[in-house]
Amino acid sequence: MQSFNHLITTRPHEVRQVLISDLHLSLDEPALVQAFLALLDDCLALPALKRLFILGDWFEVWLGDDVYLSLLKEKRSDEARQGHWLTPLIIKLKQLRIQGCEILVMHGNRDFLLGRGFCHLFGGELIEEPYNLTVGHQNYRLEHGDALCTDDKKYQLFRKVMRHRMTQWYLLNKPLEKRLAIADKMRKNSQQNNANKAAYIMDVNDDAVATVMTNNDALLHGHTHRPAIHPIANGKKRYVLGDWRLLGKDKRQPTVSAVIGVITSPQNSNDDAQFDLIEFNFKIV
Repeated sequence: MQSFNHLITTRPHEVRQVLISDLHLSLDEPALVQAFLALLDDCLALPALKRLFILGDWFEVWLGDDVYLSLLKEKRSDEARQGHWLTPLIIKLKQLRIQGCEILVMHGNRDFLLGRGFCHLFGGELIEEPYNLTVGHQNYRLEHGDALCTDDKKYQLFRKVMRHRMTQWYLLNKPLEKRLAIADKMRKNSQQNNANKAAYIMDVNDDAVATVMTNNDALLHGHTHRPAIHPIANGKKRYVLGDWRLLGKDKRQPTVSAVIGVITSPQNSNDDAQFDLIEFNFKIV
């Protein structure tokens, strides 16, 4: 698999769109945050980049935009805002948007409370799944991927409840401490339930994939943390993005690794565009 570093050093003018998912960023994982900032620096250096897609689970958990936005309303919180771990991300994303790159954000199963208010801070757009994207002469269907894991009946019921507007209204109107407690309980329950599930249950269901592929040439999703290219009937393909992982934690220089998607085109035209899965690596300093 081609590396992102090789691609951007040999063909920087051909990189048009970058697609990522499952970063699971949090204050507790500074290496992942550092790697994402490095990717944004790479994106800022790409002269023809027009879109950055974040296809869900950008954050490990998102308890509501007000957790950060409240800092903007209080002058006494300027110092807290400047020191907040999200501020450097927002600054670089805003620079990227000013350079003309659209930033399109999709919900995942961990950050479904992410709202337009936060995206507006850097000029980003919150998009719904499925999102249809034309690459060359093919139609790509983009989604996070958890809705395709239909063998996991218990999770699908949970997903339906949590995605309901009333449930989200209820959660967002709880005090932050209560939301933290609810999120912690949900995370522990999820870890306990997933530990007892067969691997196939947490992967996508073939029939569910076939159903959504009826009017599409390719499907691109994340969520399962199993990056791969799966051939489907009639020449169609299912592409799976990878999660961001810190490798070699005990080494002097550990590495954050992920499989991301990149759309390239030698001309400034979508007719010749091609999609590929690319390996992104960043050594932590």
